[in-house]
Amino acid sequence: MVDIHQAALECLLLSDPAQKRTCIDQYWHELVSCDQFSMNFGRVDRVRLPGRPVKPELVPAKEVPRRGLGSDEGRAALYHSLAHIEFNAINLSLDAVYRFRGLPPSFYRDWWSVAFEEAKHFGLLNERMRQMGYEYGSFPAHNHLWQVTYDTDFDVMVRMALVPRVLEARGLDMAPLILKKLQSVGDQSGVEILKVILAEEVGHVEIGNRWYLHYCELRGLDPLTTFSDLLRRLGSGAISGPFNTEARLEAGFTEADMLLLKEIEAEFKSEIRA
Repeated sequence: MVDIHQAALECLLLSDPAQKRTCIDQYWHELVSCDQFSMNFGRVDRVRLPGRPVKPELVPAKEVPRRGLGSDEGRAALYHSLAHIEFNAINLSLDAVYRFRGLPPSFYRDWWSVAFEEAKHFGLLNERMRQMGYEYGSFPAHNHLWQVTYDTDFDVMVRMALVPRVLEARGLDMAPLILKKLQSVGDQSGVEILKVILAEEVGHVEIGNRWYLHYCELRGLDPLTTFSDLLRRLGSGAISGPFNTEARLEAGFTEADMLLLKEIEAEFKSEIRA
């Protein structure tokens, strides 16, 4: 019987993306085919850095060069940025399975399914880069997504609030703009890949929303007030429009959530101007 937590840690610590994907796929198929799996309440270590290849070089987010999409290099750099997000999303999904113990089995199945799909997305993007003469590691990248994952490892509710509902949901906001730019330069292959990713990322954010609401209910907390407090204390700088309201509502956000996001965005911009 699969020990779900140790399986997640095994995959999490693998550095080679291809080996990580094979590990995820293997365990995913085992989890799909069995009715139950083993869980334990043993020691949980903080994972300061997950397994990842030597490249890409990690630099501060502001130092990642911005390139236009009119050249193969520019489009490859965009795909690299997206692939890096997906690679980190693989690790954050695995970390959720490894770290948080004693939760319903459906929590672990949900997040393993996310890891499985994020690995697929990474593969699609990396293959597109290879068609253009590049690959993962060809450009520098930043570590913000994993850092927030690390900073929220003390509480599953906080993790669900600030990673899926903030950072991953930001991907839903950016997707229409990226699709429009790729269409404008005639990169239909990239457009089709992004459509697949967007459709499945809605589901990932929905999973985060659902579990966030679950833990708010268990703790007798108002979801909107709690989300507002967490954003203002820990994550207001990550709130930036325009928001893909349609996709966010499909992923489980409410109209009240959307009003809150716009309110916090306005507050943050006012603080910057001041």
